[in-house]
Amino acid sequence: MTEGSAYRQLREFRDALEHPAPLRSPEISHGQLLMMMSSGLHHQRVAHRVRVQLDTQLAGTGLVAMTKTDVEDPRLGILRIPDIVVIDEKMADADAQAIDPARAHLVVEIVSRSNPENDYAGKLEDYRAMSIPHYLIIDPRDGTALHHWAPGTHDGRPQYGNRQHYTFGETVTVGTWEIDTADLPLYTPKTTR
Repeated sequence: MTEGSAYRQLREFRDALEHPAPLRSPEISHGQLLMMMSSGLHHQRVAHRVRVQLDTQLAGTGLVAMTKTDVEDPRLGILRIPDIVVIDEKMADADAQAIDPARAHLVVEIVSRSNPENDYAGKLEDYRAMSIPHYLIIDPRDGTALHHWAPGTHDGRPQYGNRQHYTFGETVTVGTWEIDTADLPLYTPKTTR
């Protein structure tokens, strides 16, 4: 079985799978279905505040911020569902089942307490492999943000060439966009996702 046919089988299985709450549609990476919990309210609130800031800056540019949208590269066997993805508005109007990563300009992930390594390792590797130009990780656990850009390879592995750390209260610059982190809430001790 080729990697492409294995991915197609995983994709078909994923599409037919009924996932009970609180699980959401699985992602696909490295020949595996990755089950994820649905986002908690606190997580969604952080994502909403970031999206509102992006929406204001994207108005009239031909770009749009989407949430919980499949980003798929069948050639690489990767399907990820970023919290926010900035894409060409024409792509949002297409009949495609998923976003072509070549049309994505930025992905944003809000780190969950239950699975932070997914955002810092697995998704970092996959978004770089898909050549997503900007990847922003926002971490309400400790009030930090990490912007990765300039995808390339190093020692034969996909990596981003640059990264910049921020703390909540600072303004994150991503290309021509700015995200003010001053009003992004930290997880409370009782928050689980």
